[in-house]
Amino acid sequence: MSYDPPHSPSYPTYPWQPVPPEPPRPHRAPAREPLGHHSDLRLLRGAYRWQRRTATLTALGYFTLFLVLSAYAPDVMTRDLAGGIPAGLLLALLQLPVTWLAIALYEHTARRHVDPLADRIRKEAELDARRGAIR
Repeated sequence: MSYDPPHSPSYPTYPWQPVPPEPPRPHRAPAREPLGHHSDLRLLRGAYRWQRRTATLTALGYFTLFLVLSAYAPDVMTRDLAGGIPAGLLLALLQLPVTWLAIALYEHTARRHVDPLADRIRKEAELDARRGAIR
């Protein structure tokens, strides 16, 4: 019977033994750039920034207009419009529909611009994770 010793360690057993070179690892280049350097992230940030600005400027712009008219044009705000209702009251009551409009714009831009980009980036990240797990 022959004795087959276990594999030797990768370090030298004796100081006079040369260190065996390690076998080179095969280097596989990724099929595309990793997700962190992807230009879709810049597009997503830009779309999200546009979404926030649109909704914010819609709601705050109308409210600022209401405040400016209240402070600097009280004669416009106290003018009776329809059936003795002052213009200031009508403008104040319109604040709620304008806020709903801002919310609707926010959701519309999310569905149309932001969500498709986010879904695509999410799918690419899942693919990158699977590729990393396979390696």
